[in-house]
Amino acid sequence: MNDDRSHSFLLVPPSTQDWMQGVLSAKVVLVMYGDYQDPRSADVYKLIKGIKRELSAAFGEDYLCLLFRHFPQTQIHPHAQRAAEAAEAAAAQGQFWSMHDTLFIHQQQLENGYLVEYANDLGLDIPQFLKELSKQVHVDRIHEDIESGWKSGVTTAPALFINNIRYTGRWKMTELMTAIVTASH
Repeated sequence: MNDDRSHSFLLVPPSTQDWMQGVLSAKVVLVMYGDYQDPRSADVYKLIKGIKRELSAAFGEDYLCLLFRHFPQTQIHPHAQRAAEAAEAAAAQGQFWSMHDTLFIHQQQLENGYLVEYANDLGLDIPQFLKELSKQVHVDRIHEDIESGWKSGVTTAPALFINNIRYTGRWKMTELMTAIVTASH
């Protein structure tokens, strides 16, 4: 159960500035605030990927649009911020979702050396990647995501909004799928 219910609406609407899989005109737009080092964020993301696959097969690719916003909880996850910066540095080279998936898969290994290894595995320009990390080029982007979460009452990750309404149900396939399908009507 998600017990962080101080706000029930997404106050910073989805936009083309967000990282998305799908189109904003989809019947359902799902916004996830996540933390790469948080096991629950990884579980929920895996759940959403499965749901997106099923719904795309049943209703078409434009049925569900998934947006991801960074919400690193640095007080409990010391590597989450750096991982978010690595995702953004990969994004600058067109590899956001590949790095995003890699970070969730390997969330027990998010120290700097591993981040460089993942970037190398994705074929990124390593000097550019390292330069952006060392200069913290993407920190403002991550802070914008965090701020947008705070405005909507997010205090912990994961947090989901389905068509701009906070999802407060359980993190179970059937319940989340039902909430998504219901939101499309």
